[in-house]
Amino acid sequence: MEELDAELERCRPWIEAALDRGGNTHLFEDVVSAVKAGTMQFWPADDACAVTEIVVYPRKKVLHIFLAGGNIETIVSMDESAVYFAKLNDCNAVTVAGRKGWQKVLEGRGYTPVLTSLGKDI
Repeated sequence: MEELDAELERCRPWIEAALDRGGNTHLFEDVVSAVKAGTMQFWPADDACAVTEIVVYPRKKVLHIFLAGGNIETIVSMDESAVYFAKLNDCNAVTVAGRKGWQKVLEGRGYTPVLTSLGKDI
């Protein structure tokens, strides 16, 4: 567990930046708790990281890429492993929520727009 803590802390700047850009729905500590509880999966690399979660809908099971930060080429290279992990966990889709720029980065890997998400602080 100490190694996990150290890796999460090392990746903290990327995680916090992604959370900030994603609307601040979670704090870093929330992500750490979810990873340790097994409800989210942490994917560290030397110069990037990602956090995923498996979402079960009534008719579909999806590996959702909740956040990613760091070197964009490294993040994109994680796709193959993420798809493999998704299949091992009986998921039949992978989704990504993020800034519009991810659409262009991931389109060559088979990702297509599904929804547009808008938000407003009140």
